[in-house]
Amino acid sequence: MDAFLALAEPTRRNIMEMLAATGNLSASDIYSKFKSTPPAISQHLKVLREANLVRVEKRAQKRIYYVNPEPMKELEKWIQLFTKDWQDRHDRLETLLKKGMEKNNGK
Repeated sequence: MDAFLALAEPTRRNIMEMLAATGNLSASDIYSKFKSTPPAISQHLKVLREANLVRVEKRAQKRIYYVNPEPMKELEKWIQLFTKDWQDRHDRLETLLKKGMEKNNGK
């Protein structure tokens, strides 16, 4: 599954934010943070696993979830392409505005 599609759903974004803040959580800890049923949250976790956004480790009877940093780095690189483009546009606009102000002020 595509990472952006997986992150399009607010509950999954909340799960990712919780995992990023805590480092790791058991499935039962994640379930307890939501009003949704455990099967519904389990389905969200499955989507995140299939998108490779989280890793799961079995410890005895528990499943411990972690953020997988590699896909997040790829998402960040993709987003930075747009951030750089918009920053460049902003810088050019700022330069034009300064030149216009200097021209109007007689400099």
